[in-house]
Amino acid sequence: MILVTGGAGFIGSAIIWKLNELGETDILVVDQHAENSPKWNNIKKRQYSRYVESDQFLEILENGSLNGKVKAVFHMGACSDTTEPNKDFLHKNNFEYTQKIARWCMQNNVYLAYASSAATYGDGTLGFSDDDNLTPRLKPLNLYGQSKLDFDIWVLKNGYDKLITGFRFFNVYGPNEYHKGHMRSLAEKGFYQIRDTGKMKLFKSYKKEYPDGGQKRDFVYVKDIVDTLLWFYKHPQWKGIYNLGSGHAQSWNELAEALFLAMSKVKNIEYIDMPDNLKNQYQYFTEANLTKFRSTGCPITFMNLEKGAQNYVKNHLLRPDPYL
Repeated sequence: MILVTGGAGFIGSAIIWKLNELGETDILVVDQHAENSPKWNNIKKRQYSRYVESDQFLEILENGSLNGKVKAVFHMGACSDTTEPNKDFLHKNNFEYTQKIARWCMQNNVYLAYASSAATYGDGTLGFSDDDNLTPRLKPLNLYGQSKLDFDIWVLKNGYDKLITGFRFFNVYGPNEYHKGHMRSLAEKGFYQIRDTGKMKLFKSYKKEYPDGGQKRDFVYVKDIVDTLLWFYKHPQWKGIYNLGSGHAQSWNELAEALFLAMSKVKNIEYIDMPDNLKNQYQYFTEANLTKFRSTGCPITFMNLEKGAQNYVKNHLLRPDPYL
């Protein structure tokens, strides 16, 4: 079987969608309190063999009942709230939990793909290269990013990058993120702003080199993400930690323009003040360096914002049932 942690969440449920497309249905879905939450809708159309709560999952790993029965683990489950202030909570959920899964996979010779984050790069002063020598020098801007970096460093320090594969996701957007509250992408939030008010709100810039709405991020569509993860699964000789973004930064203004175009609406952007709690941890620019990624020969190409927004809006957001 295949295990997907965070399986009812955004990227996890998209992985299950892709696995189903490839004929895989013997899937163990691991998540936390998903059955009575909005994210259960993410897997309502999916085929899988079992659902397990995340705490129970660790007990199952430890009692050995899954030994010899699993061929791959996609570990997407974590606290993904970049504003989470509890360091101990993040360490337990994003470091210790992942550590236990990684050790089990390595001991049982099971393929493991885990989610890291572009938040590890902080303000980008050191660039966005996934060169292993750069990793210990990175300085995240928030505790979430630090928790992800701590695990990456543990992997590299112990040589486990020869045995497992990590992916530093950049700004992922797309279907099945609807449950994420304030952590939803601005692509999703912007759609509803435009639909309901005719305009879209973007943060003002507080750096002179960036105009309002001119801050840039590396936006990557979730369908491209899962295509890439499945390619690496099918080519297990490629291990290590890789950036996973489009490799091309685009501005928030370009995102807004792509949404207005996809919705056939006239562009109307309002620039608003940034909350004080974000100003000191805001990334003005991110762009995945894909040199290491491309060296694997992975043929996946990534949609730009115009194409990704068209797919998201027309195939999902405008439909009564927008889920994958």
